[in-house]
Amino acid sequence: MQILRFKSGDNKIYTGCDFDGEKASVIKGDIYTEFFKTGEIKIVKKILSPIAPIVIYCIGLNYKLHAEETGLDLPRYPIVFMKNIGAAAGHLDDIIIPLSCAKKPEVDYEAELAVVIQRKAKNVLPENALDYVFGYTCANDISARRWQMHAGGQQWIKGKSFDTFCPFGPWIVTKDEIDDPDNLDLECVLNGNTMQKSNTGDMIFSVAQIISYLSQSATLVPGTIILTGTPSGVGFTRKPPVYLKPGDILETRIEKIGVLKNQVIAEKI
Repeated sequence: MQILRFKSGDNKIYTGCDFDGEKASVIKGDIYTEFFKTGEIKIVKKILSPIAPIVIYCIGLNYKLHAEETGLDLPRYPIVFMKNIGAAAGHLDDIIIPLSCAKKPEVDYEAELAVVIQRKAKNVLPENALDYVFGYTCANDISARRWQMHAGGQQWIKGKSFDTFCPFGPWIVTKDEIDDPDNLDLECVLNGNTMQKSNTGDMIFSVAQIISYLSQSATLVPGTIILTGTPSGVGFTRKPPVYLKPGDILETRIEKIGVLKNQVIAEKI
């Protein structure tokens, strides 16, 4: 099932399913525990981010070929950082290049599979970890490289937490429709050109291993989003580098999930 959040013609926000490109069935209840179709059909005026995230975890350097292109050794443990939940954006929302990056933007794309946690998870074993998943969606870990590498106090959070730097969607596909999250084709397309093309099978740490690791003595709550890392082909490793600029169209495509599409604009004073 595809779960989406949208604004209809009455300017109210709904959660829905059975989206046909124009209309969706309205659902009520808690999507993490029990929900039902109301029988009401609404026109989808604007697709929003599928949930308002509680917390956003991210995993760095989690694809073998990405580690190779950066010249770094494979990590022994997942590299964990976080994004401000204020960075969340949805399908067709603009990605805004911030004023603080205007002189030397170096804003990069990172297509990623994102996991949405359904119920409290603490000290879970890898073999049970997928039982705590609600579903999966497309995400892009937009990154201001200058801030990430040089201007963020030697940590990544600031450079990855500007407003709109975590677009995800367009919907969540529930876990019953994804047989194996570690075998999904994904790609990033910039202005019609494929920049990243890989499969989650190249991940160093599986989805289950990531959830288990993050849950060690730390409770993952419903609505937690986990970005699982990006494959090779990011902009800063290219010669010459390729960075996002106003007017660019960015697409994140993942097999069995869909296409997340965003346009890049400059922040206005």
